[in-house]
Amino acid sequence: MSDRAKAMRPEDLTRLFVERANTGDAAGLAELYEEDAVVAFPPGVLTRGRAAIEALYENMLSGGVDFRPEEPLPTLVLGGLALTATPARDEAGARAQVARRQRDGSWLRILDRPDFRRG
Repeated sequence: MSDRAKAMRPEDLTRLFVERANTGDAAGLAELYEEDAVVAFPPGVLTRGRAAIEALYENMLSGGVDFRPEEPLPTLVLGGLALTATPARDEAGARAQVARRQRDGSWLRILDRPDFRRG
């Protein structure tokens, strides 16, 4: 079991993502997702499952990326599901994620669309 902080609110996922990405922690990023989660990245590709998501982030982080916090839009919650979104600072246009509440009360992403390119 990991000793990393858990997202106790859906909004925590974005903050934890930025913190872990900026320390090069691909395994920690993957822990923010359920085992069978889907990430729509790179554009046009669906990355399925935590192991594949970790490999995706290992590759991405090897390029020396620097993530900055983005101001979140209001979170929509319905029971154990939440929709989070942020307007992107880069050419992605916007980012959106669906998270699910876990048995321990924490939240994990199940769907992630980090890149809504316009045009």
